[in-house]
Amino acid sequence: MPPSIATAAVAEENHSQVVKAQLQLREMILAGEMAAGERISELVLAERLGISRTPIRAALMRLEQEGMLEATAGGRGYKVRVLSEADVSDAIELRGTLEGLAARMAAERGVDEALLARAARCLDAIDRVLDAQNWGDEAFSAYVALNSEFHDILLEMSGSSFMQRELERVKRLPFASPSGFVVADSESPRALRSLILAQEQHREVIDAIEHREGARAEALMKEHSRIARRNLREAMRSPETTRVPGAQLIRASR
Repeated sequence: MPPSIATAAVAEENHSQVVKAQLQLREMILAGEMAAGERISELVLAERLGISRTPIRAALMRLEQEGMLEATAGGRGYKVRVLSEADVSDAIELRGTLEGLAARMAAERGVDEALLARAARCLDAIDRVLDAQNWGDEAFSAYVALNSEFHDILLEMSGSSFMQRELERVKRLPFASPSGFVVADSESPRALRSLILAQEQHREVIDAIEHREGARAEALMKEHSRIARRNLREAMRSPETTRVPGAQLIRASR
């Protein structure tokens, strides 16, 4: 194998190890396997995950950039970050603001028919999930996946690679993804009503984009993010808070 190809293969393998470690560590944090404020040991993690310390170190740096970890005093390591409710609310609002801008750009620049058709198929699939006779965890999981797909399509509609990069960066902030706080409790009586309202807003924003109504599309997406912020407040005050992945990392406002 030529040296250049061998070097590229090694680089690709290292990148893969970093991504693998990053995903596993994020899941461990959100599952509560590492408590808020707990100091992270590279050596322990390397042994637990069966990965060398170099990709572990790189993964920890990425998680600090995402806001899941923070540097310890003296900068000699990391600990699991304790988030305030205001931090998470601000991250959700920032995502809503950027999605509003993306929707306005889509409306003002125009979107091709193929992309609008993809959005329509996605929304039709969400309707079928919401119309299911037996609402529960399985239907909720299907909704989460389709909801993420819709938001990805909306981002693509902006036609801006810069906007796509910035929104992807914001969505990596703790709990700022479109499904970070979809509902406080998927089985509560209010859950389905909340998702139906969100779906109505999905349809309205696509209608605004099709009719080239930029200001309306932007306002709708900003309003859409308020559902997640409301669900955050409810989750932090619910006795079922532990059912929300990662909620143990958030310090509720008093």
